[in-house]
Amino acid sequence: MTDDPWHVDRLDLDAYLTRLGVPARPPSRAALDELHEAHVRAFTFDNIDVLLDTHPGVDLDAVTAKFVGRGRGGYCFEHATLFAAALGRLGYHPERRLGRVEATRTHCVIAVTLDDHTLLADPGFGMSLLRPIPLEDGATDDHGGWAYQIRQVPVGAAGRGWALHRRRGDHWEHMHTHDELPVHPADLVVGHHYTSTYPTSHFRHGLMITRFGDGQHTSVTHTSVTIRRPGQPTEHRALDPDELPTLLHTLAVPLTDDEQTRLLTKVTELRAATG
Repeated sequence: MTDDPWHVDRLDLDAYLTRLGVPARPPSRAALDELHEAHVRAFTFDNIDVLLDTHPGVDLDAVTAKFVGRGRGGYCFEHATLFAAALGRLGYHPERRLGRVEATRTHCVIAVTLDDHTLLADPGFGMSLLRPIPLEDGATDDHGGWAYQIRQVPVGAAGRGWALHRRRGDHWEHMHTHDELPVHPADLVVGHHYTSTYPTSHFRHGLMITRFGDGQHTSVTHTSVTIRRPGQPTEHRALDPDELPTLLHTLAVPLTDDEQTRLLTKVTELRAATG
């Protein structure tokens, strides 16, 4: 693996699997589903390090130290880097791809080919898939009441892309669209540099922490708390700043005392800026 540009041999696979609470299994659809869901449930999606201007970067060593070593979470470039490395070490053949949530190509997903079928793994999105979904036009998946759909879409004059949608009430809500162009480590570095430092990047202007729990998905911003449960009305309310430390504990976000203090200060600044 010495010629691998992603350096997946550096991953401490045993420590990663221990953090997830799953064993190493030979490649199969069941094992892939288990690993994906365990990863999504083990780590938050969040932009805390971006807000604190202390992001360690998105190379595998930095992500492993942060996620596996500390139990922290992060955003898509980190999740995809770690999950793809684990897949490679376990005998899968992951293909990293970039997509657009809005205007910029700054979301990272993973395509996994297994038994002649290609699946979309998306462990690093705020309302993430719990398990991979087939990359087939019209494919749907309902897992625990969380329903998703894939649609094939054109990209450019002759390219092909894949749009992921989430079932929301009586309609499908678009989440992101990715293409099939090759991705190199430098592409993730550039994407991360933009999302973490560009002055108008939304990652720099609002807190985002999400986590899947038992039967619910919780999202916390600097102004609100949202709880979604399959088949039930969404709970959405204003955030009381004094409750943020409790929410960080409930969502199992292991910050140091200094990190938490600086985050609370940043949230106060964000709230003041948004009125």
